[in-house]
Amino acid sequence: MEALFPILIAAVIVISLIVLVVVLVSARKKISKKHSTNQKGRQTIISESTKHLAQDPHNIQALQALGNLYYAEKNWEKALPLFESLVGLASTRKGVDEADANLKLGVCSINTGHAPEAFNALMASRKIDSENFEVNFYLGKTLYTLKEYEKAVPLLKKAILVNSEVPEAYEILGKNYYDCKKFRDSLPYLKKALDFQPERKDLLFALADSLNEAGNADKAIKIFMHLRSDPEYGAKSCLAAGKYHMKTGHLEDALKDFEIGIKHIKAPSEIRIETKYCLATCYLKSNNIPAALEVLKDIQATAPNYKDVKVLISRYQELNSNANLKTYLVGSSGEFVALCRKIVVAFYKNSHVKIQDVNVTSDCAEIFAEVETDKWEDTILFRFYRATGSTGELMLRDFHSKIREVRAGRGICFTAGSYSTEARNFVEGRPIDLIEKQNLLKLLSSVEITNLMSM
Repeated sequence: MEALFPILIAAVIVISLIVLVVVLVSARKKISKKHSTNQKGRQTIISESTKHLAQDPHNIQALQALGNLYYAEKNWEKALPLFESLVGLASTRKGVDEADANLKLGVCSINTGHAPEAFNALMASRKIDSENFEVNFYLGKTLYTLKEYEKAVPLLKKAILVNSEVPEAYEILGKNYYDCKKFRDSLPYLKKALDFQPERKDLLFALADSLNEAGNADKAIKIFMHLRSDPEYGAKSCLAAGKYHMKTGHLEDALKDFEIGIKHIKAPSEIRIETKYCLATCYLKSNNIPAALEVLKDIQATAPNYKDVKVLISRYQELNSNANLKTYLVGSSGEFVALCRKIVVAFYKNSHVKIQDVNVTSDCAEIFAEVETDKWEDTILFRFYRATGSTGELMLRDFHSKIREVRAGRGICFTAGSYSTEARNFVEGRPIDLIEKQNLLKLLSSVEITNLMSM
């Protein structure tokens, strides 16, 4: 008996396989027969409708039968003129369902790029049946296409109330809010659309961008990072991710984002240029001036007047060739103060300088020192501005108040830029000397570059 068991098992398997083959063959024959029947029915509709229309172009039944066939097949181009005829006949001939004909004419029109015509047809249908899902949905879609965003909203919301299981309704309503920059309102609809279609990268990017604009950058960044390699949305995602990382001080991550972004060579030119500009800015923040200059010159070659590229190139080329000026403007706080101390020591030749106090703020440094020469001695307050623009009167007034506060005999004010006319007028008759860029450069050229931090 035990010897027969394997034979029985094998027999059962063989019989099962035979049954399965028979079922599959039978199913294929049924499908083939059904397809053949459908094809035969389709050809009958086309031939009979064409025959009737040749005899009478206004034959209602033939127009409806042929129009509905093409409509069901989504052959919008062929269906469109048939429903145009039906709508045209609705006022003079019986048997035309005017609401249905206008609805289908509207659907054909929006799907063939004729939005104004679609609007007229769908409005006519809605006057007859305002509760119809398709009427409200397609009219909302048409208004969105026409950029009538506010008018589209109630129609799309009504469509969702009638039928909550149509992904495109959520998609269009979400995009509608997104395109008119109502980012917070777009979020629930974009999320719902993605529940139906999680593979849609366009919806994913719109969701991330909306989250970012609505103040949820920490959630948006995860999506932007996910999309960085996408051929269509990767460049914009890299730009957004890089801006986030640069804003939060993660410069290495930002550099990586921007570098990936410019590799998307098929991205729109404005996105590529903005990404390059942000990359150059990030290099500057990282004190990598040579790399920044290379990117800025690349931008200038294709977009000479883009933002302040020309000014940045001029400024940072000078910095790149002048180590002390680079330290003065973009060096660390410690390096800047060490350089200022050296300038103080070297400012009066053959003098003995004793530094009493050093104060540093975000935009300047102050050094209070006793200076003694063969002919005189005095207390002097030195102020060093790191700005390259125009230093105004208010800053000089503040400096003058500080001189009086510490009871310094004199004040020396330095800037890497210039002084306004009002500032120059203010210091007349007051114990303040102004040192601007050209004289500062002369001083910097006389100061030793090495061992600044030893001061």
